[in-house]
Amino acid sequence: MPYIKIQSAAPIGDQDKAALLKDASKQLAELLGKPESYVMTAYQGVEAMTFAGDESPCAFLEVKSIGLPTSATASLSKALCDLVSRHLDIPTSRVYIEFANAPGAMWGWDGRTF
Repeated sequence: MPYIKIQSAAPIGDQDKAALLKDASKQLAELLGKPESYVMTAYQGVEAMTFAGDESPCAFLEVKSIGLPTSATASLSKALCDLVSRHLDIPTSRVYIEFANAPGAMWGWDGRTF
């Protein structure tokens, strides 16, 4: 049920992209205390992005989960900014993250909802 989408115009090869997504999956599961078997990750390369009017590499992350506590967002922000910085060589000050808590009835899986 946890989902993370990473968007960036930073150049990244297929092997590095796979490593980023696997690392993101493991970290998100650990940080949220949820089984990794429910974690979904996605990387969306975009043609162009700016941050503060500057075209230097930046990233936007969307993190959604059922029961995402607001008390966890600060530690998630630190860990995920560091992850993106390591894998994409983007300064953590050029990463935005949107956190969303989804009610179980609004999250479908396997033909039903949680």
